[in-house]
Amino acid sequence: MSAAVVEKSRIREGAFGNARALVCRECGNEVELGPHYACSECFGPLEVAYDFPQVTREEIEAGPRNIWRYKALLPVPTDIETSPNTEPGFTRLLEARNLAAELGLTKLWVKDDSTNPTNSFKDRVVACALSAAREFHSKVFACPSTGNLANAVAAAGARAGIKTVVFIPSNLEQPKQVNSAVFTDSLVAVEGNYDDVNKLASEIAGEEEGWAFVNVNVRPFYAEGSKTLGYEIAEQLGWRLPDQIVIPVASGSQLTKVHKAFQELITLGLVEDKPYKVYGAQAAGCSPVSVAYKAGVDAIRPVKPDTIAKSLAIGNPADGIYVLDVCRQTGGAVEDITDDEVREAIVLLARTEGIFTETAGGTTVGVLKKLVESGQLDPELETVVINTGHGLKTLDAVSGAVGPAATIAPSYAAFAATGLA
Repeated sequence: MSAAVVEKSRIREGAFGNARALVCRECGNEVELGPHYACSECFGPLEVAYDFPQVTREEIEAGPRNIWRYKALLPVPTDIETSPNTEPGFTRLLEARNLAAELGLTKLWVKDDSTNPTNSFKDRVVACALSAAREFHSKVFACPSTGNLANAVAAAGARAGIKTVVFIPSNLEQPKQVNSAVFTDSLVAVEGNYDDVNKLASEIAGEEEGWAFVNVNVRPFYAEGSKTLGYEIAEQLGWRLPDQIVIPVASGSQLTKVHKAFQELITLGLVEDKPYKVYGAQAAGCSPVSVAYKAGVDAIRPVKPDTIAKSLAIGNPADGIYVLDVCRQTGGAVEDITDDEVREAIVLLARTEGIFTETAGGTTVGVLKKLVESGQLDPELETVVINTGHGLKTLDAVSGAVGPAATIAPSYAAFAATGLA
């Protein structure tokens, strides 16, 4: 979708709420709101800038129990609730006492985004991208994806009545393929990894008019949806920020936007200004940001992903350098764990808190465990860990590690022989 396709006169007044411009994250150059994602001056990435009005806690709390309660802080119109969408967000924040005890933490919370409409946090970002696509009069809603995003885009497009085309790596977990194909007949499997799929999507976006690729040419609007995780955590904690937060890193956008959300809440006076540490979590088989952090360098060296955590398998993360900035500035860190540790963490979370997470969540919980054991994270401080998706999407990851404790004849004697009584 080129900027020429969407004339300024066709964008209605208030289409993007309190957003005022797109600003380059590198040079600070501003451009008008539109389907732009790269700075015309330095080719740096663009993000949304706002002129926020005074927003009160009471106004937010009076809103719907989904992300639109924060619509004044997002690039969406004031009438966003009237547009068909999946209404994601306001997922549960659970105090994880059992897991905290297991890891030696004083206070631990799990932000469980597996209860979103398509069972992952991606419903949040897609809802914001859908709003932008609608305002740009897009004819096709599309994305390159490692799985969860494809599910969310396909479902949101079906709900909105817009054509969807989603692109995935051909070796993606079967449940995630089915979870997309059930919503759209235009699922395209591409031979290659996510970076190959993303490159193809960028080429298509440059050639086809009227296509809104949520994480390509409407990425600035899409990315803002991740802020709602930060808003909700603060509100659900009683309008305060946690001391520490552990967030999975794929492109890195979620981590940077949660930090942005915390800063916005402080600026607006909705929470008390206080120090907090942000930690990033990666799988060792795709850990370019963790490697850069440990090496003390600013550049991210792209890698070829080789991990069961396919939803985090982005070898050239777009926001990687900004993840480094946030984690270093806040006193946090970026850490990685092996695939075996990912599996162990999935089972650990399930058996301590009754939450079945996918491999991304296993990565985050496993990294939390490693951070505590290595002394990088203070066990006495209040900590939040984010679970981004449901384990039913990645059953193969643990199917060989869990199963029946015994197979017995239908008799009490046979049961007694198992020693389970």
